[in-house]
Amino acid sequence: MSWIYLVIAGVGEILGVMGINKVNEQKSILSFTWLIGGFLFSFLFLTLAMEELPMGTAYAIWTGIGTAGSAIAGMIFYNESTDWRRILFIGMIISAAVGLKLIT
Repeated sequence: MSWIYLVIAGVGEILGVMGINKVNEQKSILSFTWLIGGFLFSFLFLTLAMEELPMGTAYAIWTGIGTAGSAIAGMIFYNESTDWRRILFIGMIISAAVGLKLIT
């Protein structure tokens, strides 16, 4: 169950980062609610995941999901670059997270 919590925490991290972009676009209550809600959701599930997973592994995978997911969300929703090199390095981040899962 802790791995599921960790994936949910990663999704919350992506939502929080998207909230940062929303606040930069328009400073409104909804934007700030999205930002704060995403990160609170993320930290809640990260805390639950860390009850069973080692801190270093949980943190590395959480940030990996947040980093790769935010970059992919930027490509999909904000028309950011889809250069093959960018996609390659995002794939490397995901590979590293999977590798940590396999050895933990």
